[in-house]
Amino acid sequence: MKNSLAREVYKVAHLTGTFTLRSGQISSEYFDKYLFESNPAVLTKVADELVGLIPEGIEVLAGLEMGGIPIATALSLKSNISTAFVRKKAKEYGTCKLAEGTSIEGKRICIIEDVITTGGQVILSTNDLRDAGAIVEDVICVIERNPEGRRKLEEIGLKVHSLFKMEELIDAGSSRR
Repeated sequence: MKNSLAREVYKVAHLTGTFTLRSGQISSEYFDKYLFESNPAVLTKVADELVGLIPEGIEVLAGLEMGGIPIATALSLKSNISTAFVRKKAKEYGTCKLAEGTSIEGKRICIIEDVITTGGQVILSTNDLRDAGAIVEDVICVIERNPEGRRKLEEIGLKVHSLFKMEELIDAGSSRR
């Protein structure tokens, strides 16, 4: 099942052409994570697989803006665990909240992210959530792109639970050719 899902995610989200990457480099391949997140059939299958990665005792799934939010929502529907939607920075108007949705203070939460490369945003959000009173020890991601990201997250006390390593997706995609 997992290998079949890897092929499906690859098929839906792998693009070829000419792409400028965040680093400024030019690539002939690109992986558009929003294509699998916006596909209900694929997102449902991803959530079916991810639900088994949720650690025991988690009270809130915290989806990071923007890609973690649809995944956290799908996981919430599968697990019946409440969700919080975490902004990159607290809004400066209205309630001025960092996390919308269910309360996070004093609760054991699991961060939900789509892709982890360097871990930078997860680290920032973890620190913000901890400052807001949340207990944050776990992060779930669909794709772990780079082992350096895992190392950095483990350094701040997070356990990383990933569905796929990028190499698994690439292998799955090339095995169908």
